[in-house]
Amino acid sequence: MDLPHVNKLERIGPYRLKLWFSDGLAGEWDFSELATRETGPMVEPFKDPDYFDRVFLEMGGLTWPNGYDWAPEALHADMAAAGVLKFESAVA
Repeated sequence: MDLPHVNKLERIGPYRLKLWFSDGLAGEWDFSELATRETGPMVEPFKDPDYFDRVFLEMGGLTWPNGYDWAPEALHADMAAAGVLKFESAVA
C-alpha cells in the first residue's frame, strides 16, 4: 500500500488549508495550533499568518521556507480520525 501524499493545497483562511491527497480523499484542516500551542524556534515564524501562507508542497508534504514540514501520512491519519476527509477530485 502506498503512503498518501498531498497532491494539491488551497489556502481558505487564516491557518486553514484544503488538501487533496493522492488516494482521492480531500478535506479542510485548521493549523492554528502552530501559532498558539506549539513552541520552539522552528514554529516561532508561524505567529505571523502571512508566514503560514508561504506553505508549498515538496515531495507530497507541506513545507515552509524555514524547512519545517508536515509528514503527509501523519496529516492524513489525523484528518481521517477527525472525520474530515471525503472523496473528491483535485481537478478544478
